[in-house]
Amino acid sequence: MTATGADQEAAGATTRGYWWWERRRGVALDVGLALVSALECGLEGVGFAEDTGLPVPLGVLFGLLAGSVLVVRRRWPIAVVLVSIATTPAEMGFLMALVGLYTLAASDVPRRITVVLTGMTFVGSFIVGYVRLRQSVSAHVDTDFGPGGWYIPLVSLFMALGLTAPAVLFGLYIGARRRLMESLRERADSLERELSLLADRAEERAEWARTEERTRIAREMHDVVAHRVSLMVVHAAALQAVAPKDPAKAVRNAVLVGDMGRQALTELREMLGVLRSGDALVAPAAGGRVPLASVGRTAVEAPVEVAAEDGPRLCEVEALVAQSRDAGMAVELSVDGELRGYAPEVEQTAYRVVQEALTNVHKHAAGAKTWVRLAHRGAEVAMQVENGPTDGVTADAGLPSGGNGLVGMRERVLGLGGVFVSGPTDAGGFRVSAVLPDASAAPGV
Repeated sequence: MTATGADQEAAGATTRGYWWWERRRGVALDVGLALVSALECGLEGVGFAEDTGLPVPLGVLFGLLAGSVLVVRRRWPIAVVLVSIATTPAEMGFLMALVGLYTLAASDVPRRITVVLTGMTFVGSFIVGYVRLRQSVSAHVDTDFGPGGWYIPLVSLFMALGLTAPAVLFGLYIGARRRLMESLRERADSLERELSLLADRAEERAEWARTEERTRIAREMHDVVAHRVSLMVVHAAALQAVAPKDPAKAVRNAVLVGDMGRQALTELREMLGVLRSGDALVAPAAGGRVPLASVGRTAVEAPVEVAAEDGPRLCEVEALVAQSRDAGMAVELSVDGELRGYAPEVEQTAYRVVQEALTNVHKHAAGAKTWVRLAHRGAEVAMQVENGPTDGVTADAGLPSGGNGLVGMRERVLGLGGVFVSGPTDAGGFRVSAVLPDASAAPGV
């Protein structure tokens, strides 16, 4: 609905800047109307010259000049109507009066001016018609035709209405229609701009959601791969050290390495399966439809809600600690409070925090004694993994570090509204602490 270049081409070539016309067809129309009006007024000028005793050429020239004023009707409609009113006593310019009144009513001229000029045209037409009709009736007074006193005023009234009302009413209709179309065009342009803005915002939200999901998947894969592979590297180093001395222990370590490798592959396969299935990031509303009102605030007021997939639970922390213990780490686990069920994302995050903290101990504090503490409180669960300084005897496994472990843990915990603190201890070790609120135990849920 917007006025594009193609639309303007289809409408015709334009002549913007050439006086007051916008299209060539407008120039042709006005010039043609002016020629017809000038011809009409020129012919009527002959009778005007005979009635007034002026030379005929002068009357014709006067008519031609008066009729040609119609060419400026778009620019100065008031002037055209005034000229038509002035030539009304000369009984010329009927086309000029009709077109002038139409143009005046369709233009943006104030309505009070339109009413005044229409009234003047009506009065002038009525007076001229009344006088001419009275003269005509008086000239035939001796005939059998004898109209009553109502005939001359009534006919004059109808003639004046016929010369003014149709042109003004049609002009008012066209003007109102033109303003309506301009209003609709402006609204269409505004709507197009709003839709473009909404499309840009939707693209930004989609990019934000993709970035968040990539970050989440990278964090999950880091936690799974880093922990499993770290244990495999530690066991492989132990296997290399004990193989010549204790073949039985070497066999056990080899079995553990194989089990951990299979577990890592299983978890990776599950995550890749989720990626291939193309599951939606945002859980749909009831009925499978997303409310339109929530589109604008999805990326502003709340983070993307990801449906928690099946993952590790807090009850598996003991097995996680046992795996590190089997790898040679001196680790102790203590649990305060009664273990209960939490929201899946809370249990998964708590498990990953402990897992990543133990992985960091394997990487950076070989042989250090480690304490893992879990505390189940009223509406939250707390966890702490603390290690002492390295014993200086156990060889470093040479595990690489990407520096994303603490960042990923912090993102997980803060994403659930928890508290995360990490840093070195006075004894030369390192401590990781986190507190997660239990959403399912919150009031009103």
